[in-house]
Amino acid sequence: MPVLVEESGVRISRLRLGPWDTNAYVVVCLETQMSLVIDAPAKANKIIGELKGTTPQHVFLTHNHIDHIGALAELRNKLKVPLGCHPLDAPAMASSPEIRLNGGERLELGKLKAEVIHTPGHTRGSLCFRLGKYLFSGDTIFPGGPGNTRSSGDFNEIVRSISERIMVLPDETVIYPGHGEPTVLKKEKDQFTTFIAKGHGQDLHGDVQWLSS
Repeated sequence: MPVLVEESGVRISRLRLGPWDTNAYVVVCLETQMSLVIDAPAKANKIIGELKGTTPQHVFLTHNHIDHIGALAELRNKLKVPLGCHPLDAPAMASSPEIRLNGGERLELGKLKAEVIHTPGHTRGSLCFRLGKYLFSGDTIFPGGPGNTRSSGDFNEIVRSISERIMVLPDETVIYPGHGEPTVLKKEKDQFTTFIAKGHGQDLHGDVQWLSS
């Protein structure tokens, strides 16, 4: 079943789509039936099917990599709703956003409120979306480690983003990443603390794990 959460006025569904098994999330305000989509990996019709009975308001992107935007053009064409992403990731996309999210914005979806968090590192414009105790992290943080980085500079930046903007959130925060299964922030804090304490080489980047890298 794609439904992960249905409580406190919110329903969160996950669809695992495309050749990279990328997560797309549908968030619904149960009081107003307003909805939004986070990331558009593939199979636009399947995402639209998950929106049935709701009133779509936006499509938001965590970042601009192809495995997260493969169905974006078709989805936008069919839904006719505004697209939101960070301006640093916008130039690489064929579909220009109506809403430029720099981080720090407070968004409303019916009776629900969300926060936009800019977490550069995986891409310059990577975003996370926080809705109460739920964090949609894209490819910034996964269970056991950060997202993939292409250089040591990118790695240091993603670690800084995670340290300053994610690890400061409450322990009970549930992380919904761009691939794979959810995790709880308390577990990631413990592993991250271990990683920082043991240090690492100056050229560390790529696929890093907190406990084994």
